[in-house]
Amino acid sequence: MKASEADILLIPGYKNAGPGHWQSRWEQKLSTARRVEQAEWNKPVVEDWVEKLVEAVNASTRPVVLVAHSLGIPTAILALPKFEKPVAGGFFVAPPEVDNPKIRPKHLQTFGPYPRDPLPFPSIVIASRNDSFGSFDHAGDIANAWGAAFFDVGEAGHINEEDGFGPWPEGILMFGRFLSHL
Repeated sequence: MKASEADILLIPGYKNAGPGHWQSRWEQKLSTARRVEQAEWNKPVVEDWVEKLVEAVNASTRPVVLVAHSLGIPTAILALPKFEKPVAGGFFVAPPEVDNPKIRPKHLQTFGPYPRDPLPFPSIVIASRNDSFGSFDHAGDIANAWGAAFFDVGEAGHINEEDGFGPWPEGILMFGRFLSHL
């Protein structure tokens, strides 16, 4: 599949993706990519976030590819049963450990725990070994449960702009390879 043949839905995490974040850059670069906007980025309500994503997927006219970062991942997984349109693939970066009682702010726990059923579409989980929002072992465990390919990007923090992942050229190459196999 080519990017032009898909509706690429960018699902940012808590506090959204700033202008230098790799998701924002992909939104500018990929003509069929669009951000799933949330009414409240700083005080996320799981039901609201899920509903916004469901609306975006169900309004799509091409096969959907989900590109979720951080809190966008549990949003996508929790929304799956409500999708009326097919999802061609999921590209999941830096899954937070939303069932960890130490997560801050605490209301992020309302997005967990993750459903562990195998995903009905090809997927990739990309994780860092020193992500402050989720352990590497947890990311590998959920990738395994979902039947997703799992990629280790080393010590990359939360794979966001603050950790040096604005442009993230390796990420766009991984995404291109992922699309080519869909």
